[in-house]
Amino acid sequence: MRIDNWRAADDLLYDRPLLEDLTTLRFIDAGHSAILLGPVGVGKTHLANALGHMAIGRRKTVLFARADKLFHRLKAARLDNSVDAELRRITAVDILIIDDFALRALDATETNDFYELIVERHQQTKTTIVTSNREPAEWLTMTADALLAQSAIDRLTSRAHTLVIEGPSYRQRHRPGLDRPNPAEHPQ
Repeated sequence: MRIDNWRAADDLLYDRPLLEDLTTLRFIDAGHSAILLGPVGVGKTHLANALGHMAIGRRKTVLFARADKLFHRLKAARLDNSVDAELRRITAVDILIIDDFALRALDATETNDFYELIVERHQQTKTTIVTSNREPAEWLTMTADALLAQSAIDRLTSRAHTLVIEGPSYRQRHRPGLDRPNPAEHPQ
């Protein structure tokens, strides 16, 4: 998933100048973050990956994780008492990409882990890229502790560039059989 093979369909609506600016990676150099929002299938994950690949090309360390797997990893680290080391490892990367955030509700432990990650990364001016189908205001309703979540979200959004992508799902536009002509449109 690289920026040069991301094909924005004509029916996608997004701030093109903002995307161009994000691909310069100036936001990373400034210690800012990025939030990529939109419905399912519009290319948020692809773009987040592409930004991560570009950052690796500039010798930045990048960790990409789906939100549910990231929080599961932290829960598992609690079992062997390595959670502090795991949090430090995740916090230490230059760019943390959290994919599909708030797709499902976060329990109390996940909400706390989200807070800890964002607060630590914010204090160290580390870049976090988040993809989500929900607006940050909706994230509060998906957490177990609205105050902790609000504190984390406020820190994240205060230094984040938000790219909203709207349009139909790429996967639905490219389903098998959609490339075949419709017989009703082309009578013989």
